[in-house]
Amino acid sequence: MAKKKKRTSKSLSSMSTDALEKEIKRRERLTETKVARLMVRREKLREELANVEAEIIESGGKLARVGARKRPKNTKKLSDALATVLKTKTLSVTEVSEEVQHAGYKTTSPNFRTIVNQTLLKDPRFKRVSRGKYTAK
Repeated sequence: MAKKKKRTSKSLSSMSTDALEKEIKRRERLTETKVARLMVRREKLREELANVEAEIIESGGKLARVGARKRPKNTKKLSDALATVLKTKTLSVTEVSEEVQHAGYKTTSPNFRTIVNQTLLKDPRFKRVSRGKYTAK
């Protein structure tokens, strides 16, 4: 097995223009080669994936859409659901967000409480009773 040449690090200012151009071309060839290898690998993986998907279908399975977000469907807007919950109560933002979900509003948001807070602040149907407590007007 051949030994690799050790490269001595030179500052760019001490290298000649020809040497710099040669190094740039060498690096471009390496990059092109690497990209070509990756493209071939990607095609092989696509073929393998197609074969696996065909096996799944032959076995009676269904293919799930990859990357598609399943957004829950609600019959009411968030503001309408909040109005229903706060009709007779005064609750904190956390309590309202929990109550609205218990009442059937579906969400996958990791920061649903913040969304509820913004809705309570912006919608004129809601009144701030005290710090963090809201009710319907």
